[in-house]
Amino acid sequence: MFVRSRLGVSRGVVLTAALLAAMIAAILPGSAAADGTDGRAPDHWGVIARNTIGSPVAELRNGPYVSGVPAAFAKPPFGRGSLGIEVADRSTTLNPPSEKVDFGNEVDFLGSRILTLRQVGFHVFQTGENITYGGGPTNMPNIRFEIDPNRPSLPNDNYSTLVWVPPAVPTANQWSPYLDATTTGTWYLTGGETVCTSSSPCTFANLKTSFTSVHATPTVYSVAVGKGRDHMWIGAVDGLRLNNHIYDFEPDGVRKLRAN
Repeated sequence: MFVRSRLGVSRGVVLTAALLAAMIAAILPGSAAADGTDGRAPDHWGVIARNTIGSPVAELRNGPYVSGVPAAFAKPPFGRGSLGIEVADRSTTLNPPSEKVDFGNEVDFLGSRILTLRQVGFHVFQTGENITYGGGPTNMPNIRFEIDPNRPSLPNDNYSTLVWVPPAVPTANQWSPYLDATTTGTWYLTGGETVCTSSSPCTFANLKTSFTSVHATPTVYSVAVGKGRDHMWIGAVDGLRLNNHIYDFEPDGVRKLRAN
């Protein structure tokens, strides 16, 4: 998780250390079990309804698994599951007519500081069909941060979306290696708060500089993996990394792993 404050909790009851630890893990929001340090992430992940358009799919699933490729890329990089995403390009009466979906967390990263983000990225299962549906090899899902830009010269601007646009994966129809958003792809803000815009996206390093150059200290509202509104895409994502943790998408929930 990014840098943020956490409230301390004390107990006035004398218990053995083991029993006290078990009670804290079971009932306290800031405990290891609750915040996912035992491997199970908080149950705050799901489709962000207000950011969903049309009838897309974003669900935790098994696989996908494939054969005839190197073993490292034939199955999800973590566990046995992933986040399956399906969006269509011409399925609504809106303009543009395409669908959009965000699968994310609106609770656990609230108030985290974007400038403390050091590691971010994911693995993706891209298909040859996705490439031909439109957009070519860069027809890919995104990582999105809803943020408060906190730019002093724009005191009434309290919302923007920070978007990572991944590069093309090297090979389709199999799992990709880790796609590092700090060294590949480009970033932009939907509200135009810095020079990093959709028409003039930035590298990760230049994005951070664009914030500091205008004295902005952006904080997070939500973190999500999403797709749209543009081209049809059917595939999967796994192993979302945020600094020292990896979020492993499994059929029974999201697991929080410590990055090596």
